[in-house]
Amino acid sequence: MSTQPPSGSGQPDDDPFRKPPPTPPPGGGSPYDTPPRNPYDGPPADQPPPYGGGPYGGGYGSDDPLAGMPPLADSGKRVLARIIDLILVGIVSALIAWAFGVAKYQTNPDKIHFTAQFGESVIAAILYMGYDTILMTRTGQTLGKKLMKLRVANLSDGATPTAQTNLVRAAVLWIPAVFCCACIWTAISGGWSFFDKPYKQGLHDKAAKTVVVSTA
Repeated sequence: MSTQPPSGSGQPDDDPFRKPPPTPPPGGGSPYDTPPRNPYDGPPADQPPPYGGGPYGGGYGSDDPLAGMPPLADSGKRVLARIIDLILVGIVSALIAWAFGVAKYQTNPDKIHFTAQFGESVIAAILYMGYDTILMTRTGQTLGKKLMKLRVANLSDGATPTAQTNLVRAAVLWIPAVFCCACIWTAISGGWSFFDKPYKQGLHDKAAKTVVVSTA
């Protein structure tokens, strides 16, 4: 059986974070084989995780998709990493909005207010989504996550998410935050990880099927 990822997955074969396939058991046989259970033994002692067998999958023959991955990141560190990213991108966004703002070229005060807010929102959305997507497609880390020793990984196999996955993750996080809900949506989506079981996912992680793990 081939251990190579399916063609078209968009992920490099040499990704150092990808979980290896299971080692074949001694004496031959498939690593995916499971020994038969005696029906009189009763229910198994260990229950599968809530997402097992669902859209997240088990990942390389394991009932637990986290098997073989680093520990899940502390939610507090995730918040600090996000604050760092917010400050960095926010400064750049404000400078660009100031340099290219259209408000001073308008004459109607009502249009000045609307145009300035909408233009700044568009700039912020592009910057935040581009920042997250480009950096995390390379290493699974933004600057904030790198400082906090965190990394985003696919829940299914531990690999660095593709650009498409990171774009979905960034869109769910930033589009509502920038255009309608300001910091409220960012707090809700990211703060979800404090209560989510068992994978400590934010709402944007659930949409992209990713987790945040520790690299320390």
